[in-house]
Amino acid sequence: MKPWGWHTTKEYILTTTHVSMESASPWVRRFASQIPKTGTVLDLACGRGRHSFLLAQMGYAVLAVDQDIHQIEKSNNSLICSKALNLEEEVWPLAESKFSGIVVTNYLYRPHLERLPEMLEKKGVLIYETFAQGNEQFGRPSNPNFLLKTGELLDLAQGHGLKVLAYEDIYQDEPKPAMVQRLCAVKEG
Repeated sequence: MKPWGWHTTKEYILTTTHVSMESASPWVRRFASQIPKTGTVLDLACGRGRHSFLLAQMGYAVLAVDQDIHQIEKSNNSLICSKALNLEEEVWPLAESKFSGIVVTNYLYRPHLERLPEMLEKKGVLIYETFAQGNEQFGRPSNPNFLLKTGELLDLAQGHGLKVLAYEDIYQDEPKPAMVQRLCAVKEG
């Protein structure tokens, strides 16, 4: 009999992947299938990899980047390539990269925000979801540097000629009360 809490590596990987995929954002789940299957999807500031695992399960090749990628590295998923990167350096570490899709959730670093649409291939899809102004009344994040301004994602899409498929700037109850802004947009040209 195995001691409580002990798992084989395979059990750990399956459990971690299953839990991560279940916790994927409904917004990302809703629009992930819009991303072309021809290229690589960037999961920017991927955290524990919940969206990387979801995208890999859907058959996408994924580049998962964050400062700490040890959770993703444990999975040994052949469709996920992980890189530990400081995404807030002055020199953008992904400068010359192109992606068929970019997924960003719960992360905002404005000095590099404008680079995201430029990194999309033709027909590439940007799926973005993070906290917005007004969230300070519900707790963290409350720093305006980490909260989208009203219409900021729409302005980003329009400024780069992206076709907006869906947009929301709303209050949500789940998983916790928050003000969020969400966008799904396609690079047409």
